[in-house]
Amino acid sequence: MIINRYLMLEIIKPLTGMLAILVTIFAAYSTSRYLAEAMYGLMSVSTTIMLILLKVVIALEVLLPSSLFLSVIVGLGRLYKDSEMTALYASGVGPRQVLAVVFVLSLPVALLVASLSLAVRPWAYERFFWLRAQAKAEFDVTRLKAGKFYDIGEGNQVIFIEKIDHERNRAEGVFLQKDQNEEKDLLEFIYAKEAHQTLDRTTGQQNIIFRDVCLYEFPRTGPWPGRAMETSEYKLSLWPKKITPIEYKTKAAATMHLARSGDPSDIAELQCRCSAPLSTILLALIGVPLSRANPREGKHAKVATALLICALYNGFGTLAKLGVEQSVVPPFPGIWWVQGLLAGGLLVLLQNPSQQCWTPRRRH
Repeated sequence: MIINRYLMLEIIKPLTGMLAILVTIFAAYSTSRYLAEAMYGLMSVSTTIMLILLKVVIALEVLLPSSLFLSVIVGLGRLYKDSEMTALYASGVGPRQVLAVVFVLSLPVALLVASLSLAVRPWAYERFFWLRAQAKAEFDVTRLKAGKFYDIGEGNQVIFIEKIDHERNRAEGVFLQKDQNEEKDLLEFIYAKEAHQTLDRTTGQQNIIFRDVCLYEFPRTGPWPGRAMETSEYKLSLWPKKITPIEYKTKAAATMHLARSGDPSDIAELQCRCSAPLSTILLALIGVPLSRANPREGKHAKVATALLICALYNGFGTLAKLGVEQSVVPPFPGIWWVQGLLAGGLLVLLQNPSQQCWTPRRRH
């Protein structure tokens, strides 16, 4: 029907803009987070760009349902503002027809969210963790920025460089703090006039070679004042140059593996993936009664309420997942009680007497 297509179009138009805005905001946030690591030399620019793109792909599972929810409220709110919805009801268009239109529109979005949640998102996380491991394996001390402190290696090791000589591929004025000698309860501090990085091609081990070194050792506790030593060379071993196997990550696990697992963390992750399409449909349907507004209120009158609902839903979802992971909540109801809250909220809104258009009229 023409009216159905018209209603869909009124929702789709703000949907594209809303999704673009949310993706841009999230991409800007991710850029500010990972671009700093590229600027400080902890990873290459190309790796940083890939990490940002992967984070955006991962976030689409949440951004798409939220965008559809807000678009239903804004699109139908515009019809209420211009009194078009009143005219549609007067011409015989019933509330159930509007709900049916939104339901049909939410189905392809829910299918897309399902594909993102069940397949694309785990792949994106796996690629994300692999790139982070690759960036760590390709660490180069000469790419660091002078005048800044960095955590390097395994454990608590902090390095500070006064100057980088890119022509000689050397770092000058290097300060290093080591906090790994727990058996002797010692803190170690190293100051070297210069340092450079080497690679043992046999073992793949990265090493930092310090020249003209002053080594200081201080006890963490106790009255011993510590000691100072000097040496012409000191070698610090870092992680292997090769990329070591990444430990198991629930977020990056295949959905079929999660379905066969009895681990509480795997169960919680699987339920989150399976519930994402359902929440997409429920949020879209909730937007229908929530969009009702007086013409003087404007089409954005309920946007603040919608944002609050999104925040509460995501917050309850996080708490529910954490409860299942820690075995506080059994696998059933698991996180499904959050979807039950959405369904209950929808029924309350549809049966609210203040929503006059949803109350059946008596025929005389």
